[in-house]
Order: sequence, then C-alpha cells, then structure tokens
Amino acid sequence: MFARSFFSQLQHIGVRSHNPGLLWLLVVWSIALMMAFPVLVVLGSVSADAQEIWQHLAETVLQQYITHSLLLMVGVGIGVCLIGVSTAWLVTMCQFPGSRWFEWALLLPLAAPTYLLAYTYTDWLDYYGPVQTGLRTLFGWEQVTDYWFPDIRSVGGAIALFSFTLYPYVYMLARVAFLEQSERTLDASRSLGRGPWGSFWAVALPLARPAVIAGLSLALMETLNDFGTVQYFGVTTFTTGIYRTWFGMGEQVAAAQLSAMLMIFIFTLLILERWSRQQARYYQGKNSHRTASSYGLSMGHACIAWCVCFIPILIGLLLPAGLLLQMTIAHWGKTLDDSFFVLSRNSLVLAGLTSAIAIVVSLILAYGARLNPSQVIRTGIRIAAMGYGIPGAVIAVGTLIPVVQLDKGIAALIQSMRGTSPGLLLSGTITALVFAYLVRFLAVSLGAVESGLEKIRPNLDDACRSLGCSPTETLMRLHVPLMGGSLLTAVMLVFVDVMKELPATLVMRPFNFDTLAVRVYQYASDERLVEASAPALMVLLVGLIPVIVLSRQIARSRPSQHIHQNEG
Repeated sequence: MFARSFFSQLQHIGVRSHNPGLLWLLVVWSIALMMAFPVLVVLGSVSADAQEIWQHLAETVLQQYITHSLLLMVGVGIGVCLIGVSTAWLVTMCQFPGSRWFEWALLLPLAAPTYLLAYTYTDWLDYYGPVQTGLRTLFGWEQVTDYWFPDIRSVGGAIALFSFTLYPYVYMLARVAFLEQSERTLDASRSLGRGPWGSFWAVALPLARPAVIAGLSLALMETLNDFGTVQYFGVTTFTTGIYRTWFGMGEQVAAAQLSAMLMIFIFTLLILERWSRQQARYYQGKNSHRTASSYGLSMGHACIAWCVCFIPILIGLLLPAGLLLQMTIAHWGKTLDDSFFVLSRNSLVLAGLTSAIAIVVSLILAYGARLNPSQVIRTGIRIAAMGYGIPGAVIAVGTLIPVVQLDKGIAALIQSMRGTSPGLLLSGTITALVFAYLVRFLAVSLGAVESGLEKIRPNLDDACRSLGCSPTETLMRLHVPLMGGSLLTAVMLVFVDVMKELPATLVMRPFNFDTLAVRVYQYASDERLVEASAPALMVLLVGLIPVIVLSRQIARSRPSQHIHQNEG
C-alpha cells in the first residue's frame, strides 16, 4: 500500500510537470545526494581542526590502526584466495564423492558473521575450554608452561576466522569464471604436455584473475567493516578506533577524520574491484565453445579433495552452529527467556522496515534508469549505491553528526517558541538508524531489482503504454508482478544484512533498544557466552536462508560436463 500510494503521487506530479524524464532525473539525484550525504560529511571533516587530538592519536594508537588493518588485509587476502580458488577449481573441474553437494554447501559459511565465530571458538579454544582441557588430561600437562597453544585472541586468530567466513566471495566468482572457460583452451594446454594442475596454473588461474580480484575486494571490504571480532580479540583497527574516539574521548571531529582515513582503504578496494570488472570483459567473454570437462579423481586424490572442501564448511559453519545449538538446548532456561523474544522483535522490526523502504527506493532508481537510460541517471544511481562498500562505523559517524546538529537546531527553535526543549527528536529514535541501514544496504536490493527489470523485454512496456498506461501504471501493473522473485530476493538480502549488522547498530541504536547482534556482542564481552548462544543462533539461522537459496540456484545453473579420468 505504501509503495502504490507513493507511485500514484509520483505519477500525479509527473503529469503536472509535463516532463517525466526531468522528474525522474530530479528524483534519482535527490535520492543519490541523500544516500551520499553521510559519506560527504565524513570527507568534509578532513579540513576541520582537530590538531591536538590527532597529535595524541599519532603518538599512541594511529600506527597500530594502520599496521593491524594492513596485516588483516594481507593475511585475509591470502587466506580467502587459497581457500576460495582451490575449492572452486575442485568442485568445478574435478569429479569426486560429494562434489555436487560441495558446489552449494561451500557458500554456507557466508551466513555466519565472523564475530559469532570469534565468540564461539574463543570459548572452545580458551585455557579452560574443552580443547585445552582435553589436551592437558590426555598428556598429563599441569601448567601453562608445560605446552604451547596458539592464542586465538590475536591478529593471526582474526585472520583465520575472517578467511573461513569470507572465502565464499572468492569461491563464488572464481567458480563462475572456471565454468565459463572453454574446453578447447584447456585441451590446448594439455596437448602441450601440461596435466590438470599445470593447466590450472598456466591457463585457468590467469583467465580467472579478474573474478578472483573482484571477490578478494569484497572480502577485504567486509574485513575492514568488522567491529565485533577485532574488538573482542583486542586487535586495534580503524573501526575500533572510531568507536573509542567517539564514545571514549567524545571527539566527533577526530572520529570523522579516522573514518575518512578508513575510506581511503575502501576506495582503493572499490577502484580495484571496478578495474577487475573491466578486465573481465576481455578475459571472460562469451564464446561458442563447450564448457571444460571435469576430471575423475583417483581414490587417494578424491579423499584429499573431499577434505579440502569439507574443512572450510566444518570450521566456518558446522562446528560453531553445533556448539551454539548445544549451549542453547542445554541452558534453555537462561537462553530462551523473555529478553530473547524482545530482542528478536526489535531486530525483526528494524530489518522489516528497512527492507520495505529499500525496495521502494530501489524501484524508483531502477525504473528511472529504464525510462531514461542516460549517463546522468546512471551516475546518480551508482552514487546512491556506493554505501555498501563503506563500513557501518563510518556511515554511523557520517549520519550522527548532521542528525545531532539538526536535533539541536529543532530543539532551539521549539524552545524559543514554546519555552521548553523537546530534547533529541531524531537521534534518539530508530529513524536515524534505519536511514544508516538504508545507506549501507541499498546496493543489495538495487542489484536484485535491476536484475529483475533487465529480464523484462522492452516491447512489453510499449504494449502496456499503447493501452493507455502511464509509466507509473506500467511499473505497478506489469513490472512489479513479473518481478516477484527478484523483489523477494531483495527483501530477503536486506533483511538478513540488517539482522547481522553490528557496528552501525552499536553506535546509533536508541537507548534501551538492543538487537540480537548487539546483545550477542554485550554478552560475549562480559564472557557470558551461554546467554549469548540463543541470540547468536537466531542470527545464524536467519542468515542461512538467503545463502541456501542462492547456493541452490548456483548448483542448478551448472551445465552438464564430460568426465575425463585423471591418470595422476
């Protein structure tokens, strides 16, 4: 009803303006500027004077922020490439028991936020956890000095967890790249004396390089966005620094300038990802050749391939999900209390409201580009969608600063008129938080909506218009019903992303309004993992829904292949 009412008003304005193209241009660019405003606020803070606090940060923690962020990027980059590329090659080009199941199951760890793994594995691998306790009992160790065990609360531990949850970005794109490669290309490599792995290094991997770089960029952006894992592990990065500078020091300008520094890393990754897409046009073009044949592995090699594919799923999803489920059931009296249902309601309200608004905004932007496919419109849409690459902490800072100033201005105006101050009107409600979510996740719904619109032939628009329907009526009566699957996918993706989002929620949530993700963070910070198990399991289960749907669609898209028996 909200969408239909909005578009009817838009149609009425368009009729009066006698220039629908100009109307859609103004609407698209108004949305684009609104979505870009938090980023502009952060960038505009660079010129502000905060010399004293910056000198303090430079002398104490700024070098750690940069060093740890770079170490995480390098380590996670190596980890996700090793896991993602190797598993993509195995399930695409090799035949072994379970390979068809691994095709979609390898995407499942994407549903688990990294901070959930951090809390779970810390409890499991800590000194008093079952792993070390079992080792001490087995070998008779009595003191810490009797043995060495890696510390999971470290940069190395964070790199390992990020690698096992973010590798699906590389896996998904690398697998598509391998599927698109021609059989004749790999056969030519084999005719020159190279075996399957030789062809992989010499031909397949170089051809898939743009796709791998694109997936790597997405994984690194998620790494820089993380707050819960690095905060819990005591790894100081820009996201933890922004939070401490804002709430610990009360320095809004310095927090915004730290956000601007973090955006330099993000923009570098965005440029890298855009470049890789351009390169993909040259290396991954369509051709009429058959898809490359797969190789049947011998028993020994099949066992190795099975383990290589199963270990990431075990570490990235099955083991933490099993531990959370066991704790939830064993302590159901503590975990499934009244607060759990209140937290679930809060999370569902935020996710549902954001999803509904995101769908309406995405329809406006995508349909505006369909009616007026000019470069000006497309530029506005790209600006509106750039928030997905920006960390939630940065968007939170860029949103709170102008919202607080607006609240102060409104309060001063009302006080001058009535003599009493109303307090904070926007920053104390979920309005600002939903707006931050919209800036962060609009690109997710926009991509699904654009994909759905592209599948509808333009001649259907012409037929509908010939029957007297206006552009808005064509959208509501023709396109929306035909795009049901795409719209549902967009709602589902935004819904899950909002449920999992921690940094922006932690910074901007109203007083006494916690979500599942925030409460998991709070309980884990207080070493109360039992109480955190049910909220964490809920977040994980909700995140599994779109990942399973996506992975099954990818599995069904696999073309039929010939099988070569691997002589090695």
